[in-house]
Amino acid sequence: MSAEVTEPSTVRWRLDLGYDGTNFSGWATQPGRRTVQGELESWIRRILRLDEPVQLVCAGRTDAGVHARGQVAHVDLGSMLIIDCAALSRRLNKVLGGDCVVRRITAAPPGFDARFAAIWRRYVYRLSDGGVPPDPLYRSQIAQLNAEVDLDRLNEEAATLVGLRDFGTFCRRRDGASTIRNLLELAARRVPSGPMAGVIECTVRADAFCHAMVRSLIGALVAVATGQRDHEWLAAITERGVRDSSITVMPATGLTLEEVGYPADHELAARVLEARALREVSRS
Repeated sequence: MSAEVTEPSTVRWRLDLGYDGTNFSGWATQPGRRTVQGELESWIRRILRLDEPVQLVCAGRTDAGVHARGQVAHVDLGSMLIIDCAALSRRLNKVLGGDCVVRRITAAPPGFDARFAAIWRRYVYRLSDGGVPPDPLYRSQIAQLNAEVDLDRLNEEAATLVGLRDFGTFCRRRDGASTIRNLLELAARRVPSGPMAGVIECTVRADAFCHAMVRSLIGALVAVATGQRDHEWLAAITERGVRDSSITVMPATGLTLEEVGYPADHELAARVLEARALREVSRS
């Protein structure tokens, strides 16, 4: 007697998207506010004529005003639905207003989870220093700074922060959430040419980020690189691991989620189990 095979009731779909965060109150749904998640969930439900609400899960929950070029999300839809991915992408892009674009929708491989399967997220913070205004066509992506930044000094200090540590100094704490992160990359450069020539791009890559971590890291580094603070100050507040009010959180305007990294398909399920286990430990 053969065992009966039960078909899954839902199918998981991966969405790759980008958005200009200027007119969004962040990623997460908020009553009475325009958010990326809220818009996408509403329009997917309407386009597919679903009776029940849908729920999107993203790789990185961006704050109000933060942009994304490489955001990744997933949604679970009924297995009986016939989804034309290209047609759904086109229809979504017609109604989303142009400041959010769905680049592609694909069937997710087994074990995929946009949040827990990710092994790193890469952000870039862009700023124009010395009071030089950025190209007006890019002004919504670049923070402006009157002081001049010593780029060599910024990179010297940035190198001291790379690695596995408690980044509580640079995070707005949430109950039950760990602030231990593995910072894989933190470095800055000036764009050499083109419409963003002279703009400083700070690349920040880690296994995960806690709330306001990137903008706080850049704020602390800018304080040292403009002579407002010194190395001893940065070393001392980093060592304490407790949120420090002396750190300036940089404006959301300059921050963009550029890319999310995932392991090979056959490693996805194991990565999800690992990430969930670490989360459970942080809550205990």
